[in-house]
Amino acid sequence: MPPFTLLIKPAGADCNLRCAYCFYLEKAALYPDTPHHRMSDEVLERLIGSYMATDQPQYGFGWQGGEPTLMGTAFFKRVTALQQQCGRPGALVANGLQTNGTLIDNDLAAHLAAYRFLVGVSVDGPAAYHDAYRLTAGGEATRTRVQAGIDRLRRHGVDFNVLTLVNALNGSHPETVYRHLVDQGHFYHQYIPGVAFNTVGKPLPFSIEPRPWGDFLCRLFDIWYPGDTRRVSIRLFDSILVRLVDGVANVCNMGRDCRQYFLVEHNGDVYPCDFFAEPELKLGNIMVNDWDELYASPRFRAFGACKRQWNAACGACPWLDFCAGDCPKHRYAGARDPQQLSYLCAGWKQFYAHTLPRFEQLADEIRRERAAQAAGIHRQPPTEPVGRNIPCPCGSGRKFKHCCGAMPRK
Repeated sequence: MPPFTLLIKPAGADCNLRCAYCFYLEKAALYPDTPHHRMSDEVLERLIGSYMATDQPQYGFGWQGGEPTLMGTAFFKRVTALQQQCGRPGALVANGLQTNGTLIDNDLAAHLAAYRFLVGVSVDGPAAYHDAYRLTAGGEATRTRVQAGIDRLRRHGVDFNVLTLVNALNGSHPETVYRHLVDQGHFYHQYIPGVAFNTVGKPLPFSIEPRPWGDFLCRLFDIWYPGDTRRVSIRLFDSILVRLVDGVANVCNMGRDCRQYFLVEHNGDVYPCDFFAEPELKLGNIMVNDWDELYASPRFRAFGACKRQWNAACGACPWLDFCAGDCPKHRYAGARDPQQLSYLCAGWKQFYAHTLPRFEQLADEIRRERAAQAAGIHRQPPTEPVGRNIPCPCGSGRKFKHCCGAMPRK
């Protein structure tokens, strides 16, 4: 069985916020008999014990939601205690936590720092953009609360990055968003397109449209390229460089198989992806099924194969090696047909046409630095490619440099 990582929803879809674009909140309907969803000690023990009994180069736990910090500090202390108890001598364990940041207190921040959790905090830019969609259940703004959580992470020395969902509002203002984040001292960025469809395949109002998505990425690159390539890590840009230099597709949408990780719900149910946590795609439950059984299941194999069932036009596209048809969720507008073109196709083409020659120049610089380092003739410490400290986009929760970025070179 190939190595795999875990994306875990310890509080299910439960959250203290009601972000207008959240795709996972509706997943609470999977478990209508329980108003609150919390992972029990029994499930947690089985989760960690069974996973750490498998043979992995590193054991990656990504804690997400909903809002995983609803579980409280005691839960994460139990997590790390079990990992120490179940891990064999010398086992490498990495934890990642994706959070809205509003519930980070000093006790939790101290524990995250002590066990070197890598934390991702959702920040959509200045308050005018962030608070347009990211509100509490009572409709209150959250940007100030998020900043308080970030300040606590910083005081305790927690490694963290910021995740920005690019939507119909902030998508028109890449310069403002980028400068705000950098001015706030954030140098590890992730930008994710916010796209969702209604039942007839029409994009929901918050969704970024294809051309604006391409414009956003092109303008973002043009801000970043002149002086920030060694200062600011942008996950997408890093992944393009990894693809060019190492031949590795280290993000889901660049890969050709959607078996990157297992999603584990609060009760132990297992799904192939959090975008596809659906009854018909449920793979099993960790209280009943072994990991090798889950990985070998025909349903998981069929799900993974959908990624490379792209539209015929993709075969002639010069950007196929970077896109691989895009994430299936962007192809499923209306009909569940993986051969539909990605909704964002035009934007991706615009972006790659605008930027790839300059990415090639950066890739050449990295190759030269590596060659000089290997030959022992560099005159100063070689600069590592940016982005090695961001959470690995495969969902493992590990830093990129310890996960897909550490894969053998071709």
